[in-house]
Amino acid sequence: MRLSVQKLISRLSLRQLEVFLAVYEEQGYGKAANALGLTQPAVSSQIRQLESALGQTLFEYIGRRLYCTATGELVVASVRTLFAELGRLQSDIHGLEGRISGDLKLVAVNTAQYVMPYLLKPFVDLYPEINVSVQVVNRAQAIERLSDSSDDLMIMGIVPSDRPLSSVPFLDNELIPVLPANHLLCDRADVTPQAFLQQNFLARERGSGSRLALEQHCHQQRLRMVPKMEVGSNEALKHAVMAGIGVAILPRLSVLAELRLGSLKTLPLEGFPIRRSWCLVYPTGKSLSPVTRRFVEYVQANLADIDRQFRHMANAGTPV
Repeated sequence: MRLSVQKLISRLSLRQLEVFLAVYEEQGYGKAANALGLTQPAVSSQIRQLESALGQTLFEYIGRRLYCTATGELVVASVRTLFAELGRLQSDIHGLEGRISGDLKLVAVNTAQYVMPYLLKPFVDLYPEINVSVQVVNRAQAIERLSDSSDDLMIMGIVPSDRPLSSVPFLDNELIPVLPANHLLCDRADVTPQAFLQQNFLARERGSGSRLALEQHCHQQRLRMVPKMEVGSNEALKHAVMAGIGVAILPRLSVLAELRLGSLKTLPLEGFPIRRSWCLVYPTGKSLSPVTRRFVEYVQANLADIDRQFRHMANAGTPV
């Protein structure tokens, strides 16, 4: 066994494994070549060499579609583990030198996409050797991804209570009423929340965090909400309001520019803004990488500065 492993090691290269993983993730030789800056023949050559070393076929075409074989799936898991260990090794070596490096994989729900760039900017300035990736998903996808624990941290508002999760609240998420600049309610100060919700109300799709927060608020305040239209993103919802289709409840940070320019207005409604917190979320018991742990510590140590920065941004817009 030892000799066979040594023989295998002598025939393998990290480049082959890198190319293999790229083909798997990109689901094609051409896309993998583009991602790696290689030619397609070079990618094919690396895969052939790897298959020869392993004595197994890793990919096969059925029709025009590329599929990974059962052996290939085993290799994927091992390669990911190997690369993760190499990343930890690099991070540990840098740690001995007083440096912090490695990968930080974040997933943010739609609403949090307005926060992430400003939250990350000072952190990556402080630790330039950390590679950060951010993927934006809807709430249903976020909850699903929490189950497999493949991401380092999730950024979301309402944290699921039906599973063991640790959360670090770091910023208020204010949901405010918005309406077109020429709406007949714009200059009135006596509008009730129920009257607002009856003005061709536009809502996020069921299951979104914003929709869930609004439904909870309406239940608590005994308000009736019957959306005229459901929209799948805050950006689309914002533009629907600007187009004059109706009114909506949106995160304040998503409409700062429009409030400042006057293309959207807001109203002083009783019970608003609805306040929830954005949180860093991860499964309880998950072993955080040194980079992830440093990011969590950074956020916890700078809560006052984060709040001050976003309050300044919000106050630059039109006040409620």
